[in-house]
Amino acid sequence: MKRMLKELLEEKAPGPFPSFAIYHIIKALELIAKEHVGRGKLSEQLSIGEGATRTLLNRLRDAGLIVISKKGSSFTAKGDGLWKELESIIAKKTCLQRNELVLTKCNVAVQLRGLGNKVRTGLEQRDAAIMAGAKGATTLVLKKGKLVMPNMSEDVSHDYPLVFKQLTSLLDLKENDVIVIGGADSLDKAEYGAYAAAWTLIENNR
Repeated sequence: MKRMLKELLEEKAPGPFPSFAIYHIIKALELIAKEHVGRGKLSEQLSIGEGATRTLLNRLRDAGLIVISKKGSSFTAKGDGLWKELESIIAKKTCLQRNELVLTKCNVAVQLRGLGNKVRTGLEQRDAAIMAGAKGATTLVLKKGKLVMPNMSEDVSHDYPLVFKQLTSLLDLKENDVIVIGGADSLDKAEYGAYAAAWTLIENNR
Protein backbone atom coordinates (compact mmCIF):
# COMPACT_ATOMS: atom_id res chain seq x y z
CA MET A 1 0.00 0.00 0.00
CA LYS A 2 2.70 2.49 1.00
CA ARG A 3 4.79 1.70 -2.07
CA MET A 4 1.80 2.12 -4.36
CA LEU A 5 0.83 5.46 -2.84
CA LYS A 6 4.40 6.79 -3.02
CA GLU A 7 4.75 5.71 -6.64
CA LEU A 8 1.82 7.96 -7.52
CA LEU A 9 3.97 10.93 -6.50
CA GLU A 10 7.08 10.01 -8.48
CA GLU A 11 8.24 12.08 -11.43
CA LYS A 12 7.47 10.28 -14.68
CA ALA A 13 8.63 11.07 -18.19
CA PRO A 14 6.94 12.00 -20.36
CA GLY A 15 4.36 13.85 -18.32
CA PRO A 16 4.01 16.72 -15.87
CA PHE A 17 5.66 16.66 -12.47
CA PRO A 18 2.84 16.06 -9.96
CA SER A 19 1.67 19.24 -8.25
CA PHE A 20 -0.20 17.33 -5.58
CA ALA A 21 0.88 15.70 -2.33
CA ILE A 22 0.17 12.50 -0.45
CA TYR A 23 -2.66 14.15 1.46
CA HIS A 24 -4.38 15.04 -1.82
CA ILE A 25 -4.19 11.39 -2.84
CA ILE A 26 -5.66 10.18 0.46
CA LYS A 27 -8.47 12.74 0.21
CA ALA A 28 -9.15 11.77 -3.42
CA LEU A 29 -9.40 8.10 -2.47
CA GLU A 30 -11.75 9.00 0.36
CA LEU A 31 -14.03 10.94 -2.01
CA ILE A 32 -14.01 8.23 -4.69
CA ALA A 33 -14.87 5.63 -2.03
CA LYS A 34 -18.05 7.54 -1.21
CA GLU A 35 -19.44 8.04 -4.72
CA HIS A 36 -18.71 8.36 -8.44
CA VAL A 37 -16.96 11.72 -8.60
CA GLY A 38 -16.15 13.77 -11.70
CA ARG A 39 -12.98 15.72 -12.32
CA GLY A 40 -14.56 19.12 -11.75
CA LYS A 41 -16.08 18.20 -8.40
CA LEU A 42 -12.89 16.44 -7.34
CA SER A 43 -10.84 19.51 -8.23
CA GLU A 44 -13.14 21.66 -6.12
CA GLN A 45 -13.11 19.26 -3.19
CA LEU A 46 -9.32 18.90 -3.27
CA SER A 47 -8.71 22.66 -3.71
CA ILE A 48 -6.28 22.04 -6.58
CA GLY A 49 -6.45 23.00 -10.24
CA GLU A 50 -8.12 20.88 -12.89
CA GLY A 51 -4.75 20.16 -14.53
CA ALA A 52 -3.36 18.70 -11.30
CA THR A 53 -6.61 16.79 -10.78
CA ARG A 54 -6.38 15.35 -14.30
CA THR A 55 -2.82 14.18 -13.64
CA LEU A 56 -3.85 12.64 -10.33
CA LEU A 57 -6.78 10.78 -11.89
CA ASN A 58 -4.66 9.58 -14.79
CA ARG A 59 -2.08 8.18 -12.39
CA LEU A 60 -4.76 6.43 -10.34
CA ARG A 61 -6.17 4.96 -13.55
CA ASP A 62 -2.75 3.92 -14.91
CA ALA A 63 -2.03 2.20 -11.59
CA GLY A 64 -5.20 0.17 -12.05
CA LEU A 65 -6.91 1.73 -9.04
CA ILE A 66 -9.84 3.48 -10.74
CA VAL A 67 -11.90 3.51 -13.91
CA ILE A 68 -13.07 6.79 -15.40
CA SER A 69 -16.45 7.03 -17.07
CA LYS A 70 -19.07 9.68 -17.88
CA LYS A 71 -20.43 9.20 -14.37
CA GLY A 72 -17.03 9.98 -12.88
CA SER A 73 -14.31 7.95 -11.24
CA SER A 74 -14.86 4.73 -9.31
CA PHE A 75 -12.64 2.06 -7.79
CA THR A 76 -11.52 -1.10 -9.46
CA ALA A 77 -11.19 -4.18 -7.25
CA LYS A 78 -7.52 -3.24 -6.78
CA GLY A 79 -8.44 0.31 -5.80
CA ASP A 80 -11.09 -0.90 -3.40
CA GLY A 81 -8.57 -3.21 -1.78
CA LEU A 82 -6.06 -0.38 -1.40
CA TRP A 83 -8.67 1.88 0.18
CA LYS A 84 -9.78 -0.83 2.61
CA GLU A 85 -6.19 -1.39 3.66
CA LEU A 86 -5.71 2.33 4.24
CA GLU A 87 -9.07 2.57 6.01
CA SER A 88 -8.03 -0.21 8.40
CA ILE A 89 -5.32 2.16 9.65
CA ILE A 90 -7.18 5.49 9.36
CA ALA A 91 -10.06 4.47 11.59
CA LYS A 92 -11.92 7.79 11.63
CA LYS A 93 -11.73 11.47 10.77
CA THR A 94 -13.76 14.09 12.62
CA CYS A 95 -13.95 17.83 13.23
CA LEU A 96 -13.32 19.22 16.71
CA GLN A 97 -14.64 22.33 18.34
CA ARG A 98 -12.12 24.82 19.66
CA ASN A 99 -11.04 23.84 23.18
CA GLU A 100 -8.32 24.43 25.74
CA LEU A 101 -5.79 22.42 23.72
CA VAL A 102 -6.52 23.34 20.09
CA LEU A 103 -7.20 27.04 19.61
CA THR A 104 -7.28 27.35 15.81
CA LYS A 105 -10.50 28.17 13.97
CA CYS A 106 -10.76 24.76 12.25
CA ASN A 107 -9.54 21.50 13.74
CA VAL A 108 -9.63 18.02 12.20
CA ALA A 109 -8.72 14.87 14.13
CA VAL A 110 -7.59 11.67 12.42
CA GLN A 111 -7.53 8.42 14.41
CA LEU A 112 -4.89 5.83 13.51
CA ARG A 113 -5.06 2.23 14.67
CA GLY A 114 -2.12 0.73 16.52
CA LEU A 115 0.63 3.21 15.60
CA GLY A 116 1.34 4.60 19.06
CA ASN A 117 4.80 3.03 19.14
CA LYS A 118 5.73 5.13 16.07
CA VAL A 119 5.19 8.43 17.92
CA ARG A 120 8.26 10.11 19.38
CA THR A 121 7.82 13.73 20.40
CA GLY A 122 5.06 14.76 18.00
CA LEU A 123 7.34 17.31 16.34
CA GLU A 124 7.56 15.32 13.11
CA GLN A 125 3.77 15.35 12.83
CA ARG A 126 3.61 19.06 13.62
CA ASP A 127 6.21 19.90 10.97
CA ALA A 128 4.43 17.79 8.34
CA ALA A 129 1.15 19.56 9.07
CA ILE A 130 2.79 22.97 8.71
CA MET A 131 4.31 21.93 5.38
CA ALA A 132 0.78 21.02 4.24
CA GLY A 133 -0.48 24.52 5.04
CA ALA A 134 -1.87 24.00 8.54
CA LYS A 135 -0.79 26.01 11.56
CA GLY A 136 0.33 22.86 13.32
CA ALA A 137 -0.67 19.46 14.64
CA THR A 138 -1.16 17.89 18.04
CA THR A 139 -0.41 14.20 18.54
CA LEU A 140 -1.94 12.04 21.27
CA VAL A 141 -1.58 8.33 22.07
CA LEU A 142 -3.68 5.93 24.14
CA LYS A 143 -1.20 4.16 26.46
CA LYS A 144 -2.21 1.81 29.25
CA GLY A 145 -5.73 3.16 29.15
CA LYS A 146 -4.65 6.82 29.40
CA LEU A 147 -4.59 9.40 26.64
CA VAL A 148 -1.16 11.03 26.67
CA MET A 149 0.51 13.81 24.73
CA PRO A 150 4.29 13.32 24.38
CA ASN A 151 6.33 15.80 26.44
CA MET A 152 3.15 17.67 27.42
CA SER A 153 0.72 15.53 29.37
CA GLU A 154 0.73 12.07 30.92
CA ASP A 155 -3.04 12.23 31.40
CA VAL A 156 -5.05 14.36 28.98
CA SER A 157 -8.27 13.59 30.86
CA HIS A 158 -6.85 15.50 33.82
CA ASP A 159 -4.92 18.27 32.07
CA TYR A 160 -7.27 18.94 29.14
CA PRO A 161 -10.72 17.64 30.16
CA LEU A 162 -12.65 19.39 27.37
CA VAL A 163 -10.62 17.91 24.54
CA PHE A 164 -10.63 14.53 26.28
CA LYS A 165 -14.42 14.61 26.48
CA GLN A 166 -14.70 15.57 22.81
CA LEU A 167 -12.31 12.88 21.61
CA THR A 168 -13.72 10.04 23.67
CA SER A 169 -17.28 10.89 22.63
CA LEU A 170 -16.38 11.03 18.91
CA LEU A 171 -13.85 8.19 18.64
CA ASP A 172 -13.74 4.53 19.60
CA LEU A 173 -10.23 4.48 21.00
CA LYS A 174 -8.22 1.32 21.54
CA GLU A 175 -4.84 0.72 23.16
CA ASN A 176 -1.92 2.14 21.13
CA ASP A 177 -4.20 4.23 18.88
CA VAL A 178 -2.95 7.65 17.78
CA ILE A 179 -4.93 10.84 17.29
CA VAL A 180 -3.40 13.61 15.18
CA ILE A 181 -5.22 16.94 15.17
CA GLY A 182 -4.51 19.38 12.37
CA GLY A 183 -5.38 23.00 13.05
CA ALA A 184 -5.76 25.84 10.54
CA ASP A 185 -7.85 28.85 9.56
CA SER A 186 -9.71 26.78 6.94
CA LEU A 187 -11.19 23.30 7.03
CA ASP A 188 -9.29 21.97 4.01
CA LYS A 189 -5.91 23.05 5.41
CA ALA A 190 -6.75 21.56 8.80
CA GLU A 191 -7.74 18.30 7.12
CA TYR A 192 -4.62 18.22 4.94
CA GLY A 193 -2.48 18.99 7.98
CA ALA A 194 -4.01 16.05 9.83
CA TYR A 195 -3.53 13.70 6.87
CA ALA A 196 0.06 14.87 6.33
CA ALA A 197 0.81 14.29 10.01
CA ALA A 198 -0.86 10.88 9.87
CA TRP A 199 1.19 9.89 6.84
CA THR A 200 4.47 10.36 8.76
CA LEU A 201 3.34 7.52 11.03
CA ILE A 202 1.86 5.30 8.31
CA GLU A 203 5.00 5.66 6.19
CA ASN A 204 7.26 4.63 9.08
CA ASN A 205 5.16 1.61 10.02
CA ARG A 206 6.77 -1.74 9.23
